[in-house]
Amino acid sequence: MSDAPGLVQFMSAIGEIARGSHAPSIPPVWERYFLSTRSPPRVTHTHREYGQQATIDENNTLTTMPHNFDSMAQISFFFGCSQLSALRRHAPPHLRQSYSRFEILASCLWKCRTVSLRPDPKETMRMICLVSMRGKFSDPPLPIGYYGNTFAFAVAEAPAGELCRNPLGYALDLVRKAKGEVTEEYMKSVADLMALTGRPDFLKTRWTYLVSDVTRAGFETVDFGWGSPVYGGPAEPDVGPVPGLANFCIPCKNKEGEDGIVLAISLPTQAMERFVKELESMLKSPPNETKTFTHVMSAL
Repeated sequence: MSDAPGLVQFMSAIGEIARGSHAPSIPPVWERYFLSTRSPPRVTHTHREYGQQATIDENNTLTTMPHNFDSMAQISFFFGCSQLSALRRHAPPHLRQSYSRFEILASCLWKCRTVSLRPDPKETMRMICLVSMRGKFSDPPLPIGYYGNTFAFAVAEAPAGELCRNPLGYALDLVRKAKGEVTEEYMKSVADLMALTGRPDFLKTRWTYLVSDVTRAGFETVDFGWGSPVYGGPAEPDVGPVPGLANFCIPCKNKEGEDGIVLAISLPTQAMERFVKELESMLKSPPNETKTFTHVMSAL
């Protein structure tokens, strides 16, 4: 019904009223017809985010998963400036500064997670990124105050062997290309697909992994009269029916007061050990630099 910025708009409106305002400063706009289907509907893009479902058993675990998901390890990883700079050095030099923080983190997590789960090298690994189109529509433009969903799922795919074997730039290129496919026409194609297929289910295969960036959603600006929030994000690391399927990039301060991004990762215990080892190898500082990467057990 709403995406993260829409939720923040709603919470901010409640906060303004709680602080004494008679009405929110940004009136809510329902007008869902702005993103309605075309007549006739026409699917103009390939939508790999929807498709045949893997079986989920009564314990809410994928029956096709090759690991025991009853024993999950949960660790929160903090990425400050030094960690992000260390990861950025793995990107191709001529493109190093062009990648966003999210592209760097999502690609790193995708690669490390694939290495940790040890899939067959021929398995297709899918990385799904949430791409917001808020403020990017022109025909017609969405009005300020529209709080409905304005995001699409961008999908990057690669054989597990290639993802593990190649440097980080390989994953970065795939993630960037997937994000670039999400245009205004792509969003209209999604709406038409929903109309023609009866709202297909989101693809949850054994090797699907989703990362969402909420660092700019604005949760830190919400004020119910008690001041700025200490934290704004998911209450638990596992969101959805499949453990470890989705992760969120959440703004956070570490104990030293440094601003950064925290991600709460859930993986089977042995896979988590391999994940940490792979991530730490990517974060190794060059000579004469101090390595500052830390991870803290958590259940955000």
